[in-house]
Amino acid sequence: QVQLVESGGGLVQPGGSLSLSCVASGGILREYNMGWYRQAPGKEREFVARATTSGIATYTESVEGRFTISRDHALNTVNLRMDSLKPGDTAVYYCNTAPATIFTWGQGTQVTVSA
Repeated sequence: QVQLVESGGGLVQPGGSLSLSCVASGGILREYNMGWYRQAPGKEREFVARATTSGIATYTESVEGRFTISRDHALNTVNLRMDSLKPGDTAVYYCNTAPATIFTWGQGTQVTVSA
């Protein structure tokens, strides 16, 4: 049973920055194309960013230019650097394989952008 663990969320003011990290039990993330997703209360979960095993990145239009997804091969993590945060970015952020999600969702990490 693979367990996904997200961390790094918190409360930040508009225009601020946060860095999220994703790790899986077994240290296997580097073998998969991975992505970040987010879900706001009462909303459906949406795709945010994807990085292939070689590090090629794809973003949803609403975050392109502000968010950066990356892979750390040594630490076996998938990271999401979020800059110029907006209130609309407020959500629980999850990681999983992408574009198809094959692992059980983790608990996510809460990102709240508010003045």
